Amino acid sequence: MTSQNTQPAAEQYVVGVDFGTLSARAVVVRVSDGAELGSAVHEYRHAVMDRELASTGKRLPPEWALQDPADYVEALKETVPAALAESGVDPSQVIGIGTDFTASTPMPVLADGRPLCSLPELADRPHAYVKLWKHHAAQPQANRINELARERQEPWLSRYGGVISSEWEFAKALQLLEEDREVYDRMDHWVEAADWIVWQLSGTYVRNACTAGYKGILQDGRLPSREYLAALNPDFASFAEEKLDHRIGQLGERAGGLTEEAAGWTGLPAGIAVAVGNVDAHVTSPAARAVEPGQMLAIMGTSTCHVINSGTVAEVPGMCGVVDGGIVSGQWGYEAGQSGVGDIFAWYVAQQVPGRLEAAAAEAGRSVHEHLTELAREQEVGAHGLLALDWHNGNRSVLVDTELSGLVVGLTLATRPEDVYRALLEATAFGTREIVEAFVDSGVEVKEFIAAGGLLKNSLLMQIYSDVLNMPISTVDSQHAPAVGSAIHAAVAAGAYPDVLAASGAMGQVTEARYQPDPERAARYDEMYADYRELHDHFGRGGSDVMRRLKRRRREVLG
Repeated sequence: MTSQNTQPAAEQYVVGVDFGTLSARAVVVRVSDGAELGSAVHEYRHAVMDRELASTGKRLPPEWALQDPADYVEALKETVPAALAESGVDPSQVIGIGTDFTASTPMPVLADGRPLCSLPELADRPHAYVKLWKHHAAQPQANRINELARERQEPWLSRYGGVISSEWEFAKALQLLEEDREVYDRMDHWVEAADWIVWQLSGTYVRNACTAGYKGILQDGRLPSREYLAALNPDFASFAEEKLDHRIGQLGERAGGLTEEAAGWTGLPAGIAVAVGNVDAHVTSPAARAVEPGQMLAIMGTSTCHVINSGTVAEVPGMCGVVDGGIVSGQWGYEAGQSGVGDIFAWYVAQQVPGRLEAAAAEAGRSVHEHLTELAREQEVGAHGLLALDWHNGNRSVLVDTELSGLVVGLTLATRPEDVYRALLEATAFGTREIVEAFVDSGVEVKEFIAAGGLLKNSLLMQIYSDVLNMPISTVDSQHAPAVGSAIHAAVAAGAYPDVLAASGAMGQVTEARYQPDPERAARYDEMYADYRELHDHFGRGGSDVMRRLKRRRREVLG
């Protein structure tokens, strides 16, 4: 007679860390069911350097956006131990850590991974720092990249909707070469922050397939040719092979084991699995169970990224890219996005709201955002008489043009702050509809819309999106969905699940059809969307060049 062991298997846990635009957040997740047991958030010490370089106080030119990579390590040291403490989990039961980052957020480093900005002799050089995703000062280089690619009929261009963005790796690297040759020559690797942080955790440099495909023009295992790069600039000919190309790690793969030094930073056991890096939007798909073809996931925060899987490859105008296995293995992963969403609302509240409204919000015990939302909620669709274009940070999809800017039409002396606020909310919804229709018109089915991210807390915004899209919207209610997605990839890297699909089924969470469209409001928004399209095409497709002239004049004046 054999005895049976009835002792339950010890629970296992993973840690996910999401590095956002202004802060990083860590979450401790149970492997068996995806339960979130502890979390912590840390704001970057230097935030975004878009006006001056912190080390010197030197003014930065327009359209720059830099970060200090030391802030990322500091965030690890602060968030992971705090999340562990809140969870009550014994660190010895943690089997892996995964991370994700904004993208494209590259930096120049030495062969050992040291950022050039950490060298005393280069600390005063802006080009030695991290170029955040919303660094748009490389637009002239991006224009040349696109013009030459179209002229030479480069085959990879169609995989990016016909346009390479100034936000991506090649434009930013070409700007570095042409504006600070010494820093470019000192650089051994042009590294995405997503891969650099994995390097710091594991001691291993491996490029993740997601960022390499969407932001680094890696298609079918090949980078742009030496001949093409030389035609851009003879000194750029060897960039891809000498400073960018490196081993590619697949999503959910183990990059290496946690080093002793990183174990000291985080309080985690040395040697546990460190997952290959990922992009904040794409890593969220398994957390939202949005891994099947036709499920569009929108990660809504300072900006919005839209990702969707499909069994087929198609050319979608203005998409950020389509990559084989870019989200999950075995499917074509598409990406599109809006460069400004939450940032637009934050700008309006910070710069345009009168003091009397701030006082009214304080008296009501609400934030200004909450107060404006409640005032706007009372309005009927179209009652404010306004229409806005959501281009305050340029247009990512479908026009891919950072030279465009925001617009509000219909202002009168009777216009109130809540009117403009609602018009801005609606503008971002119209921008999302433009993206959805571009996919559908190109043969990529969008049968379900799922939303995640910090903006879900605004129920009016989400209802507007449902009405504008005339689609139900499912939601991921976690406040840390990208971090949970990173944790899911960590579970796969640690061997707890055979692949990301299986881990998603066990650990992902979604509330289906939380918001339903109202037919009457949807019909009114159809009319407004037609007007939005008219403005969109007029200012974005050649009817007027005034926005680009205004930005050009600003750069000339400010230097």
